[in-house]
Parts: sequence; C-alpha cells; structure tokens
Amino acid sequence: MLIGLLHSQRNGHQPIALVGGATGKIGDPSGRKTERTAMEVDMISHNVASIEKQIRHIFNNHKELLHKKSTPLPELIVVNNADWYSQLNFVEFVSQIGRFFRMGSMLSRASVQSRLQSEQGMSFTEFTYQIFQAYDWLHLLKHFNCRFQLGGSDQMGNIMSGHELISRVVKTEVFGLTLPLITNEEGDKFG
Repeated sequence: MLIGLLHSQRNGHQPIALVGGATGKIGDPSGRKTERTAMEVDMISHNVASIEKQIRHIFNNHKELLHKKSTPLPELIVVNNADWYSQLNFVEFVSQIGRFFRMGSMLSRASVQSRLQSEQGMSFTEFTYQIFQAYDWLHLLKHFNCRFQLGGSDQMGNIMSGHELISRVVKTEVFGLTLPLITNEEGDKFG
C-alpha cells in the first residue's frame, strides 16, 4: 500500500495514511479463519506509534533519496482513526451511520461469508469492522477530500462498503483500488 501511496504522491495526489488506533481494537476479519485476540490498549498505542513512525520514515527517505527535487511532492498526512471515534457517541453513530448499511450487502461480503461458514463463526465485533472502515473513508472525504482509497485485495468488501456509504450520504463520486497482497510461501499475508 505504501508503494501505491508513493506512486500517487509522485503524480500530484495528497497521500493520506490511515492507522487504526480504533479499528485495531476490533480486528479486521478479512483473510482470517478465527477471531483475532483482543490487544491491550497500551499495545495498540505502541503499534500505532510504531507504524506511523515507519510510514513517515519511508516517505522521508523517498523524498530525500529517490525523488527528483525539481518537482515538489504533496506532503504526507498520517491520521489515526481513534482521533474521530473517541469523539463519537455510540448510539448516535449507530442511529446516524448504521441506517445507511443493508444487512444483505454486508452478509454477502466474501470475508463475512467465509467466516460465517467456519466452525467458529463471526462475532458482532468483527462484523462491524466494515462499517468502521467505511466510515473512515467518509470521514477522510469530508475532512481531506479523499476520493480514492487504496487497499489490499482482501479489502474489496470493506472498500465497497465505504463506496456505498459515501454514495448514500454525500452522493460524491469516489473510487477504490485494490492492490495484490505480499504473501509468504504458504500464501499468508504479511502483517
């Protein structure tokens, strides 16, 4: 994803990297056979800070060592979704945002279907992940005019949920792009 963001930046687009301080508490069910073990708040905070530091380091190295200096690059924006979710009231969020989601569409997502058919099933917590990722995109659109979202190929359902939410709430044309995941020899994605 970072290489995709760097290519976008080189072509004049504002790169926005989202770190999931809030969604890290939920856990993305995509590509998983079982529910993620809940992490302690301190571990999530540490991970968010480390990921942001790595992202900034990669973008700074690109700017200083690889980019042609004659063309200025749009500055990188790094946001943490915990910043906006900590300001939301759960009941208001469900009543205002939840009404734009349809159960049939949510249940039909491949990541949901594979988990529903598994022995362990899927928790409500994991099921809501696509709502939160969709709302992330809506928030980024409203605050940063983010009309393109890049995600791994395992994120297609989540990106579709965001596209549907935005088309229902603000009726703005947005685009999602998935990129192939980097996997190990067994075919599992690197996290």
